[in-house]
Amino acid sequence: MKKLILCATLLCLSGPAWAETHREATDDRMDHAGRVLAEIMAAPDNSIPEEVLEHAKCIAVVPHMLKGGFVIGAENGRGVATCRTSDGWSAPAFFAITGGSWGLQIGVEGVDLVMIIQNERGMQQLLSSKFSLGGDASAAAGPVGRHASANTDWKLETEILTYSRAKGAFAGLTLDGAVIRRDDDSMRAVYGRHATTRSVLTGGVAVPATAESFLNSVRGAKAQAAAEGGR
Repeated sequence: MKKLILCATLLCLSGPAWAETHREATDDRMDHAGRVLAEIMAAPDNSIPEEVLEHAKCIAVVPHMLKGGFVIGAENGRGVATCRTSDGWSAPAFFAITGGSWGLQIGVEGVDLVMIIQNERGMQQLLSSKFSLGGDASAAAGPVGRHASANTDWKLETEILTYSRAKGAFAGLTLDGAVIRRDDDSMRAVYGRHATTRSVLTGGVAVPATAESFLNSVRGAKAQAAAEGGR
């Protein structure tokens, strides 16, 4: 009985510390994701085109995804997503991405990943708790530059456009087979136990103050692309 009481006490004491630690880590991730998007958009010849941002239903950023291996590559990271609502961009939801890819790869590399969800089908997948790129949702490397090509294939069928930045280089990225799932720890640390990915991304949950930096970067991305494109 004493052991049970001791264990219960330890769990109660560790609860607030756990929440605070995860909240701080999640807040840092949102800030980092906002900086990644702002830095990418500051390089107009190698950024996400204005037309792609105009077309976006949701924007998701994974700052410093780890990618590495020998012959068989692997990806692993945690990200932040927001979707358009009638009142602007939603509060951010949190997700994890894991997966594998075949290719000649040596070593481990930190990659910043940006995903542009283009249509309702892609958005519905993001609202679910788990889906795979290339399986449940079609994904393709997105166009890069001041403006997207006049060829509109990139926006007709593909549900998610993917981009990566590694060692200063920014380009479209193919991530077929990667699995995206809800980041339960981060969602609970920020919103409590009852908030769902759907309720957060559809505007049913208030935007936390710590998310404003990330959302400001999202709001400013299209404006920045339009300003650079007009030069």
